[in-house]
Amino acid sequence: MATEQISKETVRASSVREGSRVVVIGGGPGGYEAALVARQLGAQVTIVERNGVGGSAVLTDVVPSKTLIATADWMTITESAEELGIKTGADHFPVDIERVHERILDLAQKQSDDIRGRLDAEGVTTLDGTGRLGPTHDGVRTVLAETAEGELELHAEMVLLSVGTHPRTLPEAVPDGERILTWDQIYDLRELPEHLIVVGSGVTGAEFAGAYNVLGSKVTLVSSRERVLPGEDAEAAELIETVFARRGMNILAGARAAGARRTEHGVVVSLTDGREIEGSHCLIAVGSIPNTSGIGLEEAGVALTPSGHVQVDRVSRTTAFRVYAAGDCTGVLPLASVAAMQGRIAMYHALGDAVAPLDTRTVSANIFTLPEIATIGVTEQDIRSGKVDGAITRLPIARNPRAKMLGLREGFIKLFSDRSSGVILGGVVVARNAGELIFPVTLAVAHRLTVDQMAQAFTIYPSLTGSLTEAARQLHTERN
Repeated sequence: MATEQISKETVRASSVREGSRVVVIGGGPGGYEAALVARQLGAQVTIVERNGVGGSAVLTDVVPSKTLIATADWMTITESAEELGIKTGADHFPVDIERVHERILDLAQKQSDDIRGRLDAEGVTTLDGTGRLGPTHDGVRTVLAETAEGELELHAEMVLLSVGTHPRTLPEAVPDGERILTWDQIYDLRELPEHLIVVGSGVTGAEFAGAYNVLGSKVTLVSSRERVLPGEDAEAAELIETVFARRGMNILAGARAAGARRTEHGVVVSLTDGREIEGSHCLIAVGSIPNTSGIGLEEAGVALTPSGHVQVDRVSRTTAFRVYAAGDCTGVLPLASVAAMQGRIAMYHALGDAVAPLDTRTVSANIFTLPEIATIGVTEQDIRSGKVDGAITRLPIARNPRAKMLGLREGFIKLFSDRSSGVILGGVVVARNAGELIFPVTLAVAHRLTVDQMAQAFTIYPSLTGSLTEAARQLHTERN
């Protein structure tokens, strides 16, 4: 990740430059959070954003997809309705997908407007256009902004790149926005896909496949690996596969898509082994490509990785003089929370405030499948392989009293601790709202709390968090 080693002396810049000029190229979480910090520290800040404040995270990716999944999550409540004594019929909650998609896009735009309003209130200048790096003269960097009114030449002492990524596609499966889709096109659909073929079983593919399956589409998930979510906790991924299958999803493991073509009434996805799958729509979810070409980065001395990502160190510096970068374009971790932290760290460092370099070991992540998978810190594989001398405990969600009341049966909590000291090193939560439940574990990892400290904390009875302290109590006996 880093292009150079950071010493304690370089973690602080020499002084805050009141009135320094900062230009941010890209208005996603990394960009707008950097802009707010820079204004707080007294800088003059301009953001250049081509698609709307908030970037793809707010307008086409994170906010829309998680809003869709929130709707699908509501539908899963009916799975335990009979157990709870609630009578439902097959069509008791029909889905109006056009209305769902309209709400998604409306909510995303309102979120973008809210962020822009905050930036305006703080005195950040926002330009609608495309930015590219220009030359440096006497320590001042030039940024060329192409706007509807023409090209503007901006000058800055510091520049932050937060240009994001765009969906990767397949050469033989070119999206048309109607039948063959990327994840930022799917919200234009006016009817629920009769049979959605999802190509790609990583985080994005699994989230969309699970959501549309619950909303009522027949779903086929094409996975080039032997299981979905290959980079995640193996037991968590296996549970999600089991849930997908229970809900009727067809998972093609070890199958690689060769292409997709339109038919008169749908699509045909061809596999490299010669098989063909017919469906109504195809969603391509095979990763993303950084938006780093054609904006003057290499000419300005910004080093890129072979994949096109910007090389940065732990305080978000690039290899170019006074140019920082944040977000997915850096390839560090594709999370909005990491992008925002990178942006804040960049401005703290650039403008001379105290700053702690990015520590990816304390980053919690969440996959919004149904149930969710949340993780933090070391993995079970790290311990099983001997890389970490740790202890493991696991509790099924089904034994938690609150879970029983809610009719929740699928999921578990794992905690990992250092075997000698008892310090909590990580954890996995698979449950509804796992992204909320992981926070106490994140605090424990970040602040090096021990299992005894967590075990002695009070939790509400009954609550799902009670299983966290129970797991910690079990780990107490694992110490040497």
